[in-house]
Amino acid sequence: MELFEQLANQVKNQGKTLVFPEGADQRIQGAAVRLVADHLAQPILLGDQAEIEAVAQAEQNDLTGVKIIDPKLYPVKEMDAMISALVERRNGKTDASTASKWLQDVNYFGTMLVYMKKADGMVSGATHPTGDTVRPALQIIKTVPGSKRISGSFVMQRGDERYIFADAAINIDLDAQTMAEVAIQSAKTAKIFGIDPKVAMLSFSTKGSAKAPQVDKVVEATKLAHQMDPELAVDGELQFDAAFVERVAASKAPDSKVAGHANVFVFPDLQSGNIGYKIAQRFGGFEAIGPILQGLAAPVSDLSRGANEEDVYKTAIITAAQAL
Repeated sequence: MELFEQLANQVKNQGKTLVFPEGADQRIQGAAVRLVADHLAQPILLGDQAEIEAVAQAEQNDLTGVKIIDPKLYPVKEMDAMISALVERRNGKTDASTASKWLQDVNYFGTMLVYMKKADGMVSGATHPTGDTVRPALQIIKTVPGSKRISGSFVMQRGDERYIFADAAINIDLDAQTMAEVAIQSAKTAKIFGIDPKVAMLSFSTKGSAKAPQVDKVVEATKLAHQMDPELAVDGELQFDAAFVERVAASKAPDSKVAGHANVFVFPDLQSGNIGYKIAQRFGGFEAIGPILQGLAAPVSDLSRGANEEDVYKTAIITAAQAL
């Protein structure tokens, strides 16, 4: 079954509510209309109500079933409750005046809807840079217990083949603890996409074939990942060929239950992860789906500003699936 058909079947009629801070964007509106028609999510569009309605009229978007919230027109009682909740969440770092100002920003407002469980997830980034999406999420929603950082993974798909590459989007340099957390987060993402995770902790060395601090980091990260989830199939340090090719694994890591069978690949730093997924995409003909933000306590997805309506629609489906 095709990936998004599979995910759509999971989220269909589940009633997950997704907030879109860029409600006046035609791409967002087009995706929202499709999500309602396909019974995949209940969209909330944020922004100036008159502007949203003007775009809908110009583009002939029927927003029946799509909720519109203009933060400037939000009921005073509900806004006061949101300000109080934000001040409490910030634990003395933000006063009521600052909280009120933040909530005029649609990304902060949308993040608070998720935090207050008035929405199940958020999709933003069509017109905002990544920082504007991620910053409120880290300040308010924060990471899941046991994780100190978020990470970004890509689903790499070609025909029936499906793999996870991480971190290829967020953390520039991973220490052992962070790399272990990325492994755990990526295994959870794999399960959402129907992948039984077998996690390879990648290096330029396999089982001691090279000596360097960079190799030691991957070895330590593997130990930490085992401690964090003893049931997870994870092994390292492994070179990519040992992780992926059975014949090479038989020679380089014969006792490994992951080597030769890995489907989740954790890179030791951002540059290798980013280079790796783009090589697979351009040379290997894989479709790269993502980045998928991992490690947050509630799902928030970051779009590319070059995204089209189809990208928004698919990202929304992933976000709804994360919320299940």
